[in-house]
Amino acid sequence: MKALLYKELRLAMHPMWYLFIFLFPFMLLIPSYPLGVGFIYILACYPILFLGANKGQQSNDLLYSVLLPVRKKDIVKARIMTVILMQVTFIVLLTALYPLARLVNDAVIQSASKPDEFKIPGLGLNSFVLLLAIGVVGYAIADLIFFPIYYKKGRSIVMSTLFTIFGFVAYIGIFTIALPFIPGLEIMNNMHIGIQFAILGGAILISFFFHLLVYKISSKRLEKVDF
Repeated sequence: MKALLYKELRLAMHPMWYLFIFLFPFMLLIPSYPLGVGFIYILACYPILFLGANKGQQSNDLLYSVLLPVRKKDIVKARIMTVILMQVTFIVLLTALYPLARLVNDAVIQSASKPDEFKIPGLGLNSFVLLLAIGVVGYAIADLIFFPIYYKKGRSIVMSTLFTIFGFVAYIGIFTIALPFIPGLEIMNNMHIGIQFAILGGAILISFFFHLLVYKISSKRLEKVDF
């Protein structure tokens, strides 16, 4: 497994991966920008950076992997772990930028003649931990869509990417933008920090079990693919 992870990071990962991961967390600093949108761009890493275009199908990465003296299910596990590493890195960087985002947002609002124009639509910075919880579950759902479709034939990148992005956009739009505007759910923007961390803990557990399911389904499908 260590050798497969090394192969993923050194051969499969595209250099543009670093640009995506280290650039898009800075969207948190944009005043009045929906906080959940930044999560969507990470999904573009799947086909563009290492699951297909440029360094995947064109170099027959999956075929090369199955020809190695390793189990097919370990190939799937290494790829899932690589994706999770990408997601965690993005979330950690986003969290590190949170204090600066609060300073920027407060400074912009204080200097604005019409502060309401800079109000963040949907979930605001007061619900940042809740936003992370929603994002963690969203990524797990995205992987549950993407990997089983991709590994069914080992080359369904376009179809799996479209279903994943459309599903995730709908999910993140509903939970981070639409729901806080529904009467009675305004509490989402004023939720106690302890409750938010409890929800985040539950989200991590959900993500863990979802990824176990992703691994089981995807590995079984890859075993049936005839190369």
